[in-house]
Amino acid sequence: MMQVYLYGLLAMLSLAIMTWIVSVRKHDVSIVDSIWSVFFLLGSVVYYLSTGIYTLQQNVLLVLVTVWALRLSAHITWRNHGKPEDVRYRDIRVRYSPYFAIKSLFIIFIFQALIAGLISLPLWYVFTHSAGFGLVDVVGVCLWLIGMYFETVADIQLARFKKTQAARHGGVLDHGLWRYSRHPNYFGEACIWWGYYLIAVSAGGWWTIFAPILMTWLLLKFSGVVLLEKNIVQRRPTYLEYINNTSAFIPWRPKTTRQSSVRSGVTR
Repeated sequence: MMQVYLYGLLAMLSLAIMTWIVSVRKHDVSIVDSIWSVFFLLGSVVYYLSTGIYTLQQNVLLVLVTVWALRLSAHITWRNHGKPEDVRYRDIRVRYSPYFAIKSLFIIFIFQALIAGLISLPLWYVFTHSAGFGLVDVVGVCLWLIGMYFETVADIQLARFKKTQAARHGGVLDHGLWRYSRHPNYFGEACIWWGYYLIAVSAGGWWTIFAPILMTWLLLKFSGVVLLEKNIVQRRPTYLEYINNTSAFIPWRPKTTRQSSVRSGVTR
């Protein structure tokens, strides 16, 4: 079964290299964001097809991964279309120049493929171990549905806000799901991955708990909350009040009632 995992990892690395080639031609590594979720879909398809075991549990998981991956990839592709390279990658480009084109293959594309391979272990376990569909699976699917709701609705609300006058004049999105969490889309993403993990637990893969923990840490400390809020108060002073009143991650009742002025341009 470990051979199947290596096949999936090889597929992810191949996709990373192909995308890197495109990024060099476009002089834009932001496209890696669009394929992040596709890494997991590609790995899942390889895991699924390599074993010839097609239980209800595995079929359901494949559907969940496919819906999540395609939605997220399409959303990020649409969001970035026609825009310059993301400022995060421009900073990395300066930091690792010269020869960034070559270095980016390893520090961005292959790095993300390897991280995706590690986080995909709960998926691999389900796809390579036959199990029935029980109560824990139902709870996992329900958690996935909650996560998908938060992620999708939050992205829609943010996209709508960015078209408003408030957004163009430094407003802060503090209504809808953003009233209860400064990053409801990231909270939704975490729920999705803990949902996958519960399905893996049902199949016997309880030991893969490091995967959702790692994903949650990435969302909170590496590429998510901390990174996005690093300099935002300097750019949008009203965001400080938003920070003081609103939960950073887990949706919770805000400390005070504010007149909605709406979001800070923090993006996924």
